[in-house]
Amino acid sequence: MKTIAHYASLVKFSHTLFGLPFALLSYTYALWSSHTPFDPWVLLKVVLAMVFARNAAMGLNRYADRHWDAQNPRTARREIPAGILPTRHVLGFVIVNALLFLGTAAWINILALMLAPIALAVLLGYSYTKRYTAWCHLILGIALGIAAPGAYIAVTGQLAIFPILLAGLVVSWVAGFDIIYALQDLEFDRSVGLHSIPARFGVHKSIAISLLLHLFSTWSVIIVGLFYGAGSLYWIGALFFVGMLLIQHLLATPRRLDRIGPMFGVVNGLTSVGYALCAILDLWFHYHG
Repeated sequence: MKTIAHYASLVKFSHTLFGLPFALLSYTYALWSSHTPFDPWVLLKVVLAMVFARNAAMGLNRYADRHWDAQNPRTARREIPAGILPTRHVLGFVIVNALLFLGTAAWINILALMLAPIALAVLLGYSYTKRYTAWCHLILGIALGIAAPGAYIAVTGQLAIFPILLAGLVVSWVAGFDIIYALQDLEFDRSVGLHSIPARFGVHKSIAISLLLHLFSTWSVIIVGLFYGAGSLYWIGALFFVGMLLIQHLLATPRRLDRIGPMFGVVNGLTSVGYALCAILDLWFHYHG
């Protein structure tokens, strides 16, 4: 059990709440828009694909960054640099989860299997983007955003506009909060030659870029609701989502960057869960009211 806890900590399993609620929202929309009966096996496949994909991506991220993590005081206590988990075991963990993800995609349907290698390339490739581009935050957003189309494909075997709109929402939301999170490592990234928006543009411009991305997220939330003629529950969730974005930007100010660590997971986890829950309930009543 202790080893399982170490691996859960390695991949920040609690942060699955960032992407999973949007996948479940897309899954719910797919059920009712296609008039597909609920199948618990399909839901299980979606959740397993999410878990395996994220485990592989986060495991590789920790493996790829292990030398820098050891040098950074903020990350030196992570499982690999602290010697809690052997490097080769983490690499094995990544390989096993990547294979399980591909196997789950094959279990879902043929389109999921065809697209799975592309999704895996994005998920695993993100870990190396900080070596080459300051816009790595957008790649992280894409890595999480593809879960929404994936869930829709699991139900219908095809793609549609709604999950793409959701993916755009996730990309801008995740990239925006990841820029804020990266402010913690601004000086370290510059000192070792890693790329990020904060390392390239500094604190004030980075917060402005994050705000612009979150304004796009706000616009996306409105477009998603208008797309399917959302009811009051959806708009309550939308207001909650925008309110949580506002709270995040009120907390993460240039003079109070020390607030970023404690509030990062809590605020963004609540943001996705609250919004998706309201949207899922709204879909339920929308199609059964």
